[in-house]
Amino acid sequence: MGAGKTTLGKALAKALGVPFIDLDWYIEERFHKNIKTLFAERGEEGFRLVEQRMLHEVSEFENVVISTGGGTPCFFDNMAYMNSQGQTVFLDVSPEVLFNRLRIATFNRPILQGKSDEELRCFITEALQKRLPHYSQATYRFDGSQLESRQQIADSVARLRQLLQL
Repeated sequence: MGAGKTTLGKALAKALGVPFIDLDWYIEERFHKNIKTLFAERGEEGFRLVEQRMLHEVSEFENVVISTGGGTPCFFDNMAYMNSQGQTVFLDVSPEVLFNRLRIATFNRPILQGKSDEELRCFITEALQKRLPHYSQATYRFDGSQLESRQQIADSVARLRQLLQL
């Protein structure tokens, strides 16, 4: 959350002339419900099973850029599966950059609503500690801290294309 997956993913897909798929948006479209509702109805385990099934579905598409939710790589064999299906990129962003991005987006993200600055910092640190072992399995690690302006996004796309040899 806040790493820039959607921002960079959309920009990369546009530069490559291929479709962009945000897995969370895809799930919402297929089920005609938002993620929060699916989570509430099915619980985390039920939602993660849906997420895994939809990940497998979109992975069959050719020549696409896919952005997953931050939890997707952390369940089942999702990270290994993604690595077997294409090039994977971990957008590495420092806790401080994440804090600055998420602090202004707390009203848009139910999981962050009502958190004080200190609670938000703790949430970020704990989430990264739990998820880093999964994220670190990605084929590539990419600095996602420079996505604040159109120029930074364009520069990041150029660097990412070079890294991925696209």
